[in-house]
Order: sequence, then structure tokens, then C-alpha cells
Amino acid sequence: MRKSFLAAFLLLTGLAFGQAVPLFAAGSGEPTVMIQGFHWTSWKTAPWWGEVGKRAGELSRAGIDLVWLPPSSDSLAPEGYMPRKLELLDSSYGTAAQLNSAVKALHSSGIRVIADIVANHRVGVKGWADFAAPAWSPDSVCSDDEWGQGAGAPDTGKGFHAARDIDHTKRYVQDFYKSWLPGLKSSPGYDGWRYDYARGFAPAYLLAYNRASAPSFAVAEIWDDFDLNNTDAHRQASADWLDSVNGEIKVFDFTTKGVLQAAVSSGEYWRLSDASGRPSGLIGWWPENSVTFIDNHDTGPSPGGKLKDKAWPFPSDKVMTGYAYILTHPGVPCVYWPHFFDWGLKDPISALIKIRRGAGITSSSSVGIMKAEQGLYAAVIDGKVAVRLGDKMWSPGPGWKTAAEGPGYSVWVR
Repeated sequence: MRKSFLAAFLLLTGLAFGQAVPLFAAGSGEPTVMIQGFHWTSWKTAPWWGEVGKRAGELSRAGIDLVWLPPSSDSLAPEGYMPRKLELLDSSYGTAAQLNSAVKALHSSGIRVIADIVANHRVGVKGWADFAAPAWSPDSVCSDDEWGQGAGAPDTGKGFHAARDIDHTKRYVQDFYKSWLPGLKSSPGYDGWRYDYARGFAPAYLLAYNRASAPSFAVAEIWDDFDLNNTDAHRQASADWLDSVNGEIKVFDFTTKGVLQAAVSSGEYWRLSDASGRPSGLIGWWPENSVTFIDNHDTGPSPGGKLKDKAWPFPSDKVMTGYAYILTHPGVPCVYWPHFFDWGLKDPISALIKIRRGAGITSSSSVGIMKAEQGLYAAVIDGKVAVRLGDKMWSPGPGWKTAAEGPGYSVWVR
């Protein structure tokens, strides 16, 4: 939908391809800067809730105002993504009481907190599907699940082989999520949600749960196969999903990650501009609903350099170049915890956040791309911040002051 609308806009306005094209008015978006408050092996630091809570003041001073926490329900897997007893909030990350304390500490520092919600699948207590807390019958499992004994309807989305795919057409399943999520807002006090594996069931159900819980912030994981030679198809799939939920739930901008990662790896910065002169990720079409990021618990390393199978890490020597892009551009930027606390990048990341906040850059700020070529990307955001990426020299001209710089990037303010 957005693609066709913007194409018509360009034709009507007569803007030529390759020009700087600011499409969204400054000031109409939100200023949120978030951090993923964990990594794949955070559970080994017990209680992790205490680790997050004690960092509340530090995060707030850095300009971060939203923290995404890992799944807090009891889980077969310590990372939390194999939920067992949904109603039990004692997990490998700590007790329910410790979670409450962490949320309270974050709130006291002016930071909102979103929970990682795994609604697509569950595991049993001892067997394949002996569900407890809440107890559900076999008709809550999709008929085409690997278990072979699911008595529910066929799956309405993609299957998940490691656990039972839940049948969201069942009214009692729907009723549970419509009451459970609002309950989590009361205790431990979550403000919103990150929806795991949102391709796993039809978006209409997720939209219903989201509306029932009225979060202040919600974002879904829409992680499709990425083809560097067909990036428009990738961001179109994200835009289509956003259309299906009426734009009421944001999505992680995997397109921007893929394009930016390829650009910094080889100096092919021309990849950061599409044929119409817009950012080539989802932020070029629907920035206010795009959550940009460099790495997360699935794609990047945990402390010690550990990677999951099939990880997709950002080049380690180009991470700050990546942050110079997402922290100066529209979308809602999400910082990765290990980068901030374990890689010694807290100060340069904080400097970029300070620039973003000082200039009033928001999720829908306008972008004028000045250069996008081999070895160089340059852009001006809202007419207030200029950024250069790459190994070629570029300057925005007189009237600008250098505000931050490092290997592969420079940032100026008026």
C-alpha cells in the first residue's frame, strides 16, 4: 500500500529520481529510543532482573526511555522462548518479585518497559501438550502440528517445529490472551509488548490481543528471508503486514538491517538509497512504524563473542557506523545491550542519542540523501543533523559543527 502511494506522490510532485526527497514532516513522530534489555545468554547472570534494574539510572541518563525485557513466564528453555506455565512469572531470569522490582526501578527513572510475548506456541509440563497454568485441552493445538494429536484447526500462520503451535481460532485461547496481557500491565507493570514470531498465526488475532491490552508501545518480529537483490519485496512484505494490523503494531525493520549491513561491509553505500532517493529500508516507506536495530539476541553475539546457530551479525568493526545511521535517521532505534554495556560503546552511543534528542529527531523525521555511492553515504535529517558514512570525505558546508565522529562516520549539527 505504502509503495504505491509513495510512487503516486513522486509522480504528482514531479520529483526526479536521485534527488533528496524528504517524505515525512518533522515533528509528527515519536522520540522513543529503546534498548533490548538482554541477550541470548543473559539468563546465566542470575537474577538478570536485578542486573537490569540497577542500570535504570544509567540508561535514563543516556537518553534511553524504553527497555525491552525477555520473556518472563516459566519456560522449558532458559531463554524463555519455550513457554510452559504462562501464568507463572518465576523464570531463569529471576523471580516474579525481582521482576517487579526491576520494572519499578525502570519506571522510577522515566523508562517504559515492554515484555517479550510468545503467543504462537507452548510446551507441556512433562509431555508434548499437558498444558498447565493455564490448562488447555488438545483442541488448543493446531491439527497440523508435529505432535500429531492436535485437535484444533489448521495453523493460520507459519509452523514452529520445537513446540506446539497454538490454535488461535479457539475462543478460550483468545479470551486468555485478552485478559492475560492487561493483567501483566497491572503486575509487574509492563507498558507494552514485543511480539515474538508474529508470522506464526494470523495477524487479526494479534491485533485483537493488542487492542484488548492497549499498550503504549507494541512491536512485532516479522523476520522474513532477506534477498539483497530484491529488497523492495522484503520491505513490501513488512508493509503488507503493517496494513493487516491497521498500522497499530510496529515491526522491526529487518530490511534496513540487511541493506545497512551489506553497505558497510563492502562500501556499497549506494544501497542505502532506493531509486526514488528515499532510504531503502522500511524507514523509506513507513518510518513511524519501523523499529531499526543493528543486532538482537537472535542475530548478534552475546558477551564472549558467542553466536546462535544461523546468526546474522553486523560486522563487529562497523557497529558504530551502523549506530551513526539508525540514531540519526527516522524510525524508532533500538540499541543492543552487549554493544552498550559489554563492548565499551556506551559513550559513543550515548553521544549519538544526545544529538538525536537535542535536534528533536523522531520516528518520522525527514531525510534528504545527499550522496549514496561507493564509499560514501551522506544525508541531512530535518535540516538539523548531517551524517557521513564511509571512507570518502564529505562536508555539509558552512554553518555546521562536528558533534560526533569515529571510524567510518561523522555527524554534524547546525
